Amino acid sequence: MSTNRVLVLGGTEFVGRAVVDEAVAAGWEVTVFNRGTSRAAPAGGVRVLHGDRTLPGGLDALRVGTWDVVVDTWSWAPTAVRETAVLLADRVARYVYVSSRSVYRYPTAAGAAEDAGLVDGAATDRVFDDYARAKRGGELAAIEGFGDRAVLARAGLILGPHENIGRLPWWLGRIAEGGEVLAPGAATDPIQYIDARDLAAFLLTAGSIGASGPFNVVGERGAVSLGDLLEACIAATGSDATLRWIDQDRVLAAGVEPWTQLPVWLPTGEAADAMHHGDVSRAIDAGLQRRSVTETVADTWSWLQSIGGVAPQRADRPALGLDRDVERALLAGS
Repeated sequence: MSTNRVLVLGGTEFVGRAVVDEAVAAGWEVTVFNRGTSRAAPAGGVRVLHGDRTLPGGLDALRVGTWDVVVDTWSWAPTAVRETAVLLADRVARYVYVSSRSVYRYPTAAGAAEDAGLVDGAATDRVFDDYARAKRGGELAAIEGFGDRAVLARAGLILGPHENIGRLPWWLGRIAEGGEVLAPGAATDPIQYIDARDLAAFLLTAGSIGASGPFNVVGERGAVSLGDLLEACIAATGSDATLRWIDQDRVLAAGVEPWTQLPVWLPTGEAADAMHHGDVSRAIDAGLQRRSVTETVADTWSWLQSIGGVAPQRADRPALGLDRDVERALLAGS
């Protein structure tokens, strides 16, 4: 039986790294292509190619070679996806593009599936100025090169070890400090997320089974609550923290920004419907599996401890978290 061959475009940070680790563990033959600027070392046995997709001749290292699956995590100008897909169309069986549920036109109704309305986008866009449009353009670029051999993995909130956005690391750090912790809304408020490792496994599965088209790739709707996540943080850190649940209207009236100042959380309404209530039945039918929130949180805490407690931060994303003075004022007034 021949070994599956995967080409990972990126492969050094968060999702790309998870794909490489998952593929290596599963016995795949792995090639990564990136600029070579990351300090993260690839897993043993991984073939490394270098190039800059934004420069003329930047794809030259990919002009030779065949693979069963390519996984593309690109998040900027869609033309880079288009040029790569066109170059690889005759030498790769499946193009798996890591897209986003941001491609759905807002507001997205609770329970929406992959046939919900989409934002405008263009495969020929050479400027990145809108994340949702760029991801939709990337989808169109993958389709242009591969047609029904393109898999569009519309991920939502992604958590887990090696996170470089700062969402779960912020909550773990805050809860590890102990004391009363502001918890917004209600403990039962549902959240939808995907562990980067489960996303990676799905990307490889979808590519290897010949899947096609778009998939919402997050956990099941209603399976996990914000309370579940934060209680798992207390358990993982061994903290004496106590959660003080404060009504969402009071939190919002204090000027607190959901998602950024209080990561993961969105108040009930349109935003939460769009982010935390998607239909994922198509991905489940295609083999999506999700580990427990306890495992995701515990493994993320262990990873943070192994690197000194400070998570890496993407330069193109703002630092997240609530100012402690604001938190204390809200707790004092509750």
